[in-house]
Amino acid sequence: MKKTVLSLLLLACSGSALAAPQVITVSRFEMGKDKWAFNREEVMLTCRPGQALYIINPSTLVQYPLNDIAKEQVKSGKSSGQPVSVIQVDDPAHPGQKMSLEPFIARAATLC
Repeated sequence: MKKTVLSLLLLACSGSALAAPQVITVSRFEMGKDKWAFNREEVMLTCRPGQALYIINPSTLVQYPLNDIAKEQVKSGKSSGQPVSVIQVDDPAHPGQKMSLEPFIARAATLC
């Protein structure tokens, strides 16, 4: 009886872990200095339900929406977040423009 209860408890815990959103950490070193778009040395990427892509600042846990789905979730109050431009740096090759977020959007989309 104890083994059955323990087995069911472990099965229930593992099922909820699989349903949790995946999160990966990427660093300036990993992505390359020429592609790095943030004023942080590392950020976390995640895909939430509905394919909403977010960047998370690991030191403050503030999340920043990367795509329109995520921006709409923040706007409607379904999720909290700030504009990604808060941590996005200027592109030194193109004055007045921010660094591209495309490499990060593509990497976060692999988590969906």
